[in-house]
Amino acid sequence: MTSTLDPDDLSDRERTAVEHLLFRLADDELVLAERYFQWEARAPSLRSGLALATIAQDEFSHARLWYDLLQDFGHSELSLIYERDPGEFRHSTLPELRLADGNWAGAVVRSYFYDVAEDLRLASLESSTYPPIADRLEKVRGEEEYHRKRARSCLERLAEGERGRERLQNAVDRLFPHALTLFEPVDENVETDIVDLGVRRRGLDDVHMEWLATVEPFLESNGLRLPIEAGTAPANGLSDVGGRAQNHTDDWDGLHDEMRRAYRERERVEANRIVEDPDDI
Repeated sequence: MTSTLDPDDLSDRERTAVEHLLFRLADDELVLAERYFQWEARAPSLRSGLALATIAQDEFSHARLWYDLLQDFGHSELSLIYERDPGEFRHSTLPELRLADGNWAGAVVRSYFYDVAEDLRLASLESSTYPPIADRLEKVRGEEEYHRKRARSCLERLAEGERGRERLQNAVDRLFPHALTLFEPVDENVETDIVDLGVRRRGLDDVHMEWLATVEPFLESNGLRLPIEAGTAPANGLSDVGGRAQNHTDDWDGLHDEMRRAYRERERVEANRIVEDPDDI
């Protein structure tokens, strides 16, 4: 792939590969940030709530970094977030799920599953042949490392008690299939191009298997188990929904409506920035 920073110099094949990857990165982070903000007031302690608020802001910032690159392809932030139909988002189903009030174990397991996957995904982008992606990784990876360590610590503490382990196991059983959707392609042919062109250096199947090799022993060390044998876990996870192919759960419509409510009610004609433009920082 060309080393230019100008998307206009990319071939159609290169352009499609980069856009597909950026949509996945941005949409995952945006939707997860929305769920984190909902949990800020539901956390079991003030300290946990403050930590979630910080992490949510980080995820919004990361989403902004990737949406900013999509604007180089002619998209606007207005069309990318506030005026996009819910069925057009390409995030995994894991971030969109609504967790019952008080289900702190679910919030912890979701964070752990996602943060391990995000670390591996970002590592596979470090030598991306599309330089604007690689240029933004240092900031994102540094913050995601804190998220991952905190998720591990929260899970370990909760697993110390029998009741906590029971709640964690219930969360693992529910969320594991949705976590697998993190490794689904939007389109098989485009996914092949993403790897062949070096936009991402590893295939999703490889990242998926490394994720399993990381998650399974950690859960077992805390008295937990995956609901199926890890080595035979299907890459698609769910038969009827997956997110990447724009098939979402019923929870997504409600969350999407909340995301757009303030924009609609105030009759805005342009979108507020999620965070500062990275090029201005």
